[in-house]
Amino acid sequence: MTENKERTNIFFHLGACLAFTLSCAGENVIGGGDGQTRVDAGADARPVVEAGAESGADSNRSAGEASQNRDFDATPSEDVCANVSATARPQPVYMAFAFDVSGSMGKGDRPWHDKSLKWDPIVQASRAFFEDSASDGLTASLTFFPGEGGEDERCLVETYSTPDVPMTALPSTAFGEAIAEIEPQSEDDWRGGTPTLWVVRGTIQFLREFSSDHPGNYALVLVTDGYPQDCDDDSDSIEAVVSEVQAAADDEISTFVIGVANPPVDDAPDTVSDLQDIAEAGGTSRAHIIDTGNPEATAQSFQQAVDEIRIQSISCALDIPPPPDGRTFERDKVIVTFISRNSGAQILEYDDSCGAPGAWHYDDASDPTQIVLCDNTCDLIRAADTPELSVEFTCASVIIM
Repeated sequence: MTENKERTNIFFHLGACLAFTLSCAGENVIGGGDGQTRVDAGADARPVVEAGAESGADSNRSAGEASQNRDFDATPSEDVCANVSATARPQPVYMAFAFDVSGSMGKGDRPWHDKSLKWDPIVQASRAFFEDSASDGLTASLTFFPGEGGEDERCLVETYSTPDVPMTALPSTAFGEAIAEIEPQSEDDWRGGTPTLWVVRGTIQFLREFSSDHPGNYALVLVTDGYPQDCDDDSDSIEAVVSEVQAAADDEISTFVIGVANPPVDDAPDTVSDLQDIAEAGGTSRAHIIDTGNPEATAQSFQQAVDEIRIQSISCALDIPPPPDGRTFERDKVIVTFISRNSGAQILEYDDSCGAPGAWHYDDASDPTQIVLCDNTCDLIRAADTPELSVEFTCASVIIM
């Protein structure tokens, strides 16, 4: 019998559902003794299986002969690959936004607190992100800080542990409506202080509790124009926030930072440079610093920042779909191929140590439930033009575990 494969095509749509389509193919599969997965792209080639892979006595029969002799009404036998379709999803992506609504964003009490240069373009771009069809497949929440009230309420975890907009599937108008509702109408309506540590703690607490019943990929997105202040000496520091997001990163909650710089006017202080330390500690490499001074350019820069964050947040852990027709999943009979418009097709190697470039591994080699792309592979796919992953379930062993 020709060693056929059931192929699964996965299309990345920035966090949307990945559709798996399984079908038989006549490609040549080789299982390398070095644990790498390799495929001869010739669809008409006869299979050649190295030591350690299974081979059938009738392996020289053509795919057409195998199809003609198959009883499609019968339950497939152990060595027959059936045409069948299935669906699978990546880990869902949950993004919790902590959004600075302090007076420095637009109160107008200082030249660099100009609402038209900071608040208005940032709000415009934020609403566009939450309502953009490109955000389909993401789920987000929104928490405003500082909270209403004095220091006793402003500097408490409890003030921020319940978001103002709960986890909501995007796109959604709920976020823009919430921002419009709290937008200050006069100078006296602006809230005071920047309790960064407390909103970070409260939001992370919310994410930890939410994730217990909702497995997925989690990120905090901190949008602020200033350093922590107006709480107490222990919490009014970048170092305190850094410690908090480092602990969250250890629990696989990333922290992205969007820093809204003051406009380039005389005496305007730098209040965003040290935000870089928060982003690095949160596992996201760099803070996205947004220049102000030109409202149109500010809105575009913010939109670009959230678009990059949206792409970076794509989960690179894929649930393994149920094997077709009641067959038992076999961990050594899987091939993963990456395909993109600008680079063609590339077989991804199985490497549980992620030492090889372009590799993947199982979440648990002894009892796998997910295909996990190694970091460099994940970066490659996120940067690609119209990326696609093909996961093939083979009839022959192609991975030496």
